[in-house]
Amino acid sequence: MQRPTTTLSAIRPRRSVLYMPGSNARALEKAATLPADGLILDLEDSVAPEAKAAARALVAKAAGTERGQFGRREVIARVNGLDTPWGHDDVLAAARLDADAILFPKVSTAEDVLAAIRALEAAGAPETLPLWIMAETPRGILEIERVAAAHPRLECIVAGTSDLTRELRARHTPNRDGVFTALSLIVLAARTHGLDVLDGVFLDLEDEAGFAFACEQGRNMGFDGKTLIHPKQLAAANRIFAPTEKELQTAAKVVAAWTEARAQGKGICVVDGRLIEKLHVEEFERMIALDRAIRGALAAADAA
Repeated sequence: MQRPTTTLSAIRPRRSVLYMPGSNARALEKAATLPADGLILDLEDSVAPEAKAAARALVAKAAGTERGQFGRREVIARVNGLDTPWGHDDVLAAARLDADAILFPKVSTAEDVLAAIRALEAAGAPETLPLWIMAETPRGILEIERVAAAHPRLECIVAGTSDLTRELRARHTPNRDGVFTALSLIVLAARTHGLDVLDGVFLDLEDEAGFAFACEQGRNMGFDGKTLIHPKQLAAANRIFAPTEKELQTAAKVVAAWTEARAQGKGICVVDGRLIEKLHVEEFERMIALDRAIRGALAAADAA
């Protein structure tokens, strides 16, 4: 069973994916007004043990009967691990939601992926419901290629840099020295198996320059977007993970030159002194498609 191929027309912007605590009804209501590409309705880290059941009910309502309030935003439910007292009940509830994906935490092996799939199937989740996983343990990083290849239902890997930094006994540094290798391995595994991949959170809400640097670093490493912990981080993430006007102008010029070259039977062309081959054109075509998807999402939001 092979993973479906994502076409350019099916690209979905994931520049900004915001964690929303499932136990906070006001936050869930506010989420419907935020310019986030995606919302992770969280039942795990942000919810105290005594609030797990109540949070499950709130998320079930928000991503069930009230799913329409979120409009074009992607809605992902993060459940507790299957090895916790709440995991199986979370999956049973999540399987009935009108969510775009279910996110499982602390996935360390390919067997963890398969266990998540079995739990979703046993709960009656639709076969079309995608699985997302958190890469946030040392073993998970060492096993990441096998994890990424484990099942075609897997759609996206989310870097859990906070838990990973703690388990590595590393330090939080501006350059993310302690987790840089892990982040690179996550991107390599995701791209090898056709998955999307999201960068981890940035914890200092007052350090705007540091957050922008982390977004730029993640973008340059190949991440599709960034997971966020506060709405004030949305604007920068949306801007940095979107193509710039200059990049789009170059992309349009390259695609036009390539189209003309192919019509003449040529396999290469030169644009502004740069040799262009098919692989470069594919990169720019994806950039144009991403911009089109972002503009479409913004138009839908304005019309709502």
